[in-house]
Amino acid sequence: MSEAAGPTSLPTAANSRGAARHDVPDEMRNDVRLLGGLLGEVLREYGKPGLYEDVERLRELAISALEAPDGVHLAAAEELVASFSAERAEEVARAFTCYFHLTNLSEELHRVRTLRAREGEIPLDQQRPSDSIAAAFTHLAAEVGEDEARRRLGELEFHPVLTAHPTEARRNAVASSIRRITELMSERDDPRWGRGALEENRRRLLGEVDNLWRTAQLRPANPSPLDEVRTSLGVFDSSLFDVFTAVYRRLDDWLLGEDRGRRAPVAPAFVRLGTWIGGDRDGNPNVTASITRQAAAQSSDRILAALERVARDAGLGLTLDDRFTPPGKELAALWARQRQLSPEVAAQAAEHSPGESHRQVLLVIAERIAATRRRDADLAYGGAAELRRDLAVVQDSLVAAGASRAAYGRLQELIWQVETFGFHLSEMEVRQHSKVHAQTLAWLEDAAAVTSPAVPPEEVLDTFRSVAAVQARYGVDACRRYIISFTQSAQNIADVYALAESALGSAEAAPVLDVIPLFETFDDLQAAPRILDEMLALPQVQRRLEQTGRRLEVMLGYSDSAKDVGPVSATLALYEAQQRIASWARDNDIRLTQFHGRGGALGRGGGPANRAILAQPPHSVDLRFKVTEQGEVINARYGNPDIAVRHIEQVAAATLMASAPSTERRNAEAAERYADLAARMDAVSKERFYGLIHADGFAPWFAEVTPQEEIGLLAIGSRPSRRGLSVESLEDLRAIPWNFAWTQARINLTGWFGLGSALEAAGDLDLLRTAYAEWPLLATMIDNVEMSLAKTDRRIAVRYLELGGRQDLADLVLAELDLTAKWVLAITDHTRLLEGHRVLGRAVQLRNPYVDALSLLQLRALRALRDSSRELSEEEVADQHRLLLLTLKGVAAGLQNTG
Repeated sequence: MSEAAGPTSLPTAANSRGAARHDVPDEMRNDVRLLGGLLGEVLREYGKPGLYEDVERLRELAISALEAPDGVHLAAAEELVASFSAERAEEVARAFTCYFHLTNLSEELHRVRTLRAREGEIPLDQQRPSDSIAAAFTHLAAEVGEDEARRRLGELEFHPVLTAHPTEARRNAVASSIRRITELMSERDDPRWGRGALEENRRRLLGEVDNLWRTAQLRPANPSPLDEVRTSLGVFDSSLFDVFTAVYRRLDDWLLGEDRGRRAPVAPAFVRLGTWIGGDRDGNPNVTASITRQAAAQSSDRILAALERVARDAGLGLTLDDRFTPPGKELAALWARQRQLSPEVAAQAAEHSPGESHRQVLLVIAERIAATRRRDADLAYGGAAELRRDLAVVQDSLVAAGASRAAYGRLQELIWQVETFGFHLSEMEVRQHSKVHAQTLAWLEDAAAVTSPAVPPEEVLDTFRSVAAVQARYGVDACRRYIISFTQSAQNIADVYALAESALGSAEAAPVLDVIPLFETFDDLQAAPRILDEMLALPQVQRRLEQTGRRLEVMLGYSDSAKDVGPVSATLALYEAQQRIASWARDNDIRLTQFHGRGGALGRGGGPANRAILAQPPHSVDLRFKVTEQGEVINARYGNPDIAVRHIEQVAAATLMASAPSTERRNAEAAERYADLAARMDAVSKERFYGLIHADGFAPWFAEVTPQEEIGLLAIGSRPSRRGLSVESLEDLRAIPWNFAWTQARINLTGWFGLGSALEAAGDLDLLRTAYAEWPLLATMIDNVEMSLAKTDRRIAVRYLELGGRQDLADLVLAELDLTAKWVLAITDHTRLLEGHRVLGRAVQLRNPYVDALSLLQLRALRALRDSSRELSEEEVADQHRLLLLTLKGVAAGLQNTG
């Protein structure tokens, strides 16, 4: 490759971030000013002299330091921070954290306004946005024909799985306060409001901002697994229950056009929600068999209550007189069965709705759902399928009577909700480490030979009994997937089936299980096809394949592979693994679903999901996309209904488009064309990464230059942040705090380290620019790294790196940072980072100086805790820990990602 083709004098990470300010839209600027002004009022009213002035001085210095990066203003900001008392430092950290919460909700409001404005500009009968499901269907139909496109649409599956990994750093109390402020801000968009209403709204906003300021940012204790279940159910209540049907309806309205409301819906209920919350016990001793049963019960109770409410509302609204909408024979037969099942309930329905047969039947259906929730065996439904059949009878009768709009209106949405959620809301997935299974089997053979097992063997066996109990109560689909962490052989699969049989006494009594191997490390990803071949030989697997139509899931872990070999090699290894697993599935006539264990941080597979899907190897998606949604990602993607609809549409559209011949052909040709480039990048980036993490003393140095040790003190999840870690080894450190720590240090190393050396080794800028344009995998990697680099701050990072006392390692990190920024800017032909992403660039620019202020406060605490020349009192240690934890929260809110 031509050396002369490489970039020469280009902006680096040191001076590209603040090269130009992105304009902030007026509406958003006004929101930030309003809320910032209210926070200022609160600070002045708080009664601590000088607090508001200190916050303003630090804010102004941080902004000046970013605009004039000569070091003078940043040094002045450091001096100011150093001058604060312990109490004042905490108050300032709280103020900046509150500001970020207010800025984040302002950005969210702006996104919602933008989405609604775009929707309002597009007539329903015209082409939808390019990344909508409707547009994807149109594109696909043009390639494969209308009938084939409809068949593929019918097989579409999106399976988000909510997890409780410790990455959502906000307290529920803080989140609730933010929701109330968001609601009040949304009200101000009403054009009918006069001055008086706006002033009253401002008064209430000031009260809520004051409440946010006075709410403790830190949890008093770690949330329990059931607390985490309740948090996830809050997202269901506020968004998810209605959002999925909104997506189906939008697609259906477009597909049917002028016939919408008159013809039977054609949009499938393609979303299936999963959860690890209450089921994931790998490394989390707080998740027990009892917790799994309770979590399943709470979820079922919540969905049954929601379905009852909707069925009752739909029934009360179905005031159709039998003279104008005569009931069909099937409806009359259903009514007869209902009267026989419960004469009292049927009589009440008849009394309240005389001559309204459809209403009567639907109200009894609502009562039966309520009885199912109460566990009234005489009246309860046997399962969601029975309810679905009853609703279909009502719908068919309405259609036959000419009331198609009533049939395909709210009643259809209820049917979609039953199909999507069943009686369990989200499928509980169980996860456990392969070594735990092996230990338990060894204990069953010889209890005396197993000392200090990682998990009590009886608890492991009780887990299988809890799965059986959940299936018996809520149906097989409520809990049938069992994931094995660190799968390294087919024996790991066999162990799970053996334990299930031992726990229940026989194979016949054992619960139905779809055992899913999870390949996490670089070596395990390489070995995946061989392990899957061996897995196919297991009789339990063969029987299950026959029952499911040869459906099989394989999970890929993004976190540990990136921690093993670095982000570049991990990305390439995951691509190759998906390619090989997809090929293996085709060779063995397997209907494969690849389950992506992605996180919010780029070092854990984060980034825009739709672009990642379109960059996958041919046949690896195959109309099915399953992914973990973790921590702060859940709230960011699903907390607001408008944003949730947008996200689901983008993911579903990409999943559909990934099956288009043009997409598969493009990805296959690009992978072959740039195979040599990929191999070169893999080798060089891995060598560079190994040179860092395998350097003598790296682990303790990492613990010194980041707040890694202190993250474990932050009560952000029920899961421990380590599997018995000492700072001498990184092997047992979970990937989440590994990413979180580098993010907090403003280095984001896990998102980019090694890419600069890899691109430098390729050397040919023309080739790399062509590859960036033609190869979706490289384009996605470069764009994600650009986003990661934009959230780094070299000036702040240097100060963290100084804490370790290892200039050699600090220089290695900074040199790679500069090299990566140089090549990313050259390949994208940008003069500054995120130049081509106006919205994201605007968000980063708006936040950076305020994050800098919090970072300086965090550095103050870290320096005090790391200073071996002075012994701190217990009170002083507690003060520094409290300040450190407050800034961890604030920086997480400011950067909008953690792990």
